[in-house]
Amino acid sequence: MSVESKKNVKEYKDLLVKQESGVLEITLDRPNALNAFSPEMILGIEEALLNAEGDQEVKVIVLRGNGRAFSAGGDVKTMGEAAPVDVYNHIGHLNELIKQMRSLEKPIIAAVHGFAAGAGFNLALACDLIVAAEDTSFILSFAQVGLVSDGGGHYFLPKSLSPYQAKELLFRAEPLDAKTAQQWGLVNHVYPLAEMEEKVREYALSFTQRPTKAIGLMKKLTNLADTTSLADVLEAERTTQAMMVTTHDHLEGVAAFKEKRRPQFKGN
Repeated sequence: MSVESKKNVKEYKDLLVKQESGVLEITLDRPNALNAFSPEMILGIEEALLNAEGDQEVKVIVLRGNGRAFSAGGDVKTMGEAAPVDVYNHIGHLNELIKQMRSLEKPIIAAVHGFAAGAGFNLALACDLIVAAEDTSFILSFAQVGLVSDGGGHYFLPKSLSPYQAKELLFRAEPLDAKTAQQWGLVNHVYPLAEMEEKVREYALSFTQRPTKAIGLMKKLTNLADTTSLADVLEAERTTQAMMVTTHDHLEGVAAFKEKRRPQFKGN
């Protein structure tokens, strides 16, 4: 890592945050626990995303895991010990993070390898795009320990799959390999593990050359379709488009098209 890039690294407990060239990388950093969630990890991601929201230098966020896996989700070693109120409060923090990820008007890419289990799988689903290594297994492991899904699994899966596929993943708690997940529409791209880091970086950097404001609002409008009517989405598109035609990026895009050159977007 260069001296310059070290300046952009911030270490939290169980988390590593690095910003470089318009890309904010958030790395889950509990490798000995397969990046199972801790309260500090969840709060750290929330803080990093809150900072990214107001930072015009950040164009795209990459969420990844350190070590052998993306995330094991809940820490099985502590299960069976926590009181119901502690579980309730812990999942409350996780819920706030999931909602924050969905509302952030910047794209979030999940870079998944090894496996994404339980709420770790759902954390990936809460991102806008998923890139997976060929060795990845996705598994909703809750039924193995007599629990229901948390982290939004009951919401995300039926919207991405048929309800029958979603229920089978939830009920049977069997792994789904990366290629099948891509065929089912849960994963955007699959790469060999050895190429994963380079491919994810190329993919993330491609978004730094795009109109950040427009992409953020497309994300917002697409997510709006989950909870509202066609009429409401149409009106939101109408209002948003009337605003977008005044932006630098729109005017620059039109000028670049006419001049037959690449546009230089600024995200405003």
